[in-house]
Amino acid sequence: MLRSLAVFIKDAVLFSDRSLDHCTVSTLWCKAAVTFFHFCVTSNFSWLLVEGLYLQTLLIFTFTETRKLFRIYALIGWGSPTATVLLWALLKEKLDNEGCWDDLDSSLWWIIKIPILLSIFINFLIFVNIIRIIVQKTTATNVNQSQTQLWRRLLHSTLLLIPLFGVHYVVFALFPEHVSVGPRLYLELVLGSFQGLIVAVLYCFLNGEVQNEIQSWMRSCRPETNTNVVNLPTQEDVP
Repeated sequence: MLRSLAVFIKDAVLFSDRSLDHCTVSTLWCKAAVTFFHFCVTSNFSWLLVEGLYLQTLLIFTFTETRKLFRIYALIGWGSPTATVLLWALLKEKLDNEGCWDDLDSSLWWIIKIPILLSIFINFLIFVNIIRIIVQKTTATNVNQSQTQLWRRLLHSTLLLIPLFGVHYVVFALFPEHVSVGPRLYLELVLGSFQGLIVAVLYCFLNGEVQNEIQSWMRSCRPETNTNVVNLPTQEDVP
């Protein structure tokens, strides 16, 4: 949500005056909008990494109190993007203070890109490790099942984990910025925009516990029917 909001804010600030070239305009507001956009994008990838670390912790360390790790996860999710973007903004102001800081050809862009690439590939390694754990546990607990049913369950688990971990970003990370800009831009925007919706549908709205809670809430919102039946006097009762 923050990433989408940052896109609207950046476009609204950079393209507020169509008579001006946004590449040459250098104002405090446009620099702040671009900086906030980079912070939201970097936070998006850092929280994908946190999701992978958290799920791997649940699978490997069964009896670990995960509440103690929440501060570490919050530090990774919010702290690392903050430090990265602040370092980029300070160096940008000192060494390359031109335009609205939206030039991706600058060498300082690697300050932001390297942490994003690291989070993508670390998350991919975690994804592979979790698939390995799922394969071991599934084969151990379902020995009597046929190979077709077994591989079907493994394939189902793998496909469910892809949007949660953002594994599709690995495909885009392997290509340079200037290669296949058009198709890459459309695919990345479509997959990135619908990633949150897909994760919400798979892990929230299709979850049995969530559906039971929604059904309970809907039943509580219904008006209570009056079960008291009023016995009207019959003709025999009238004197």
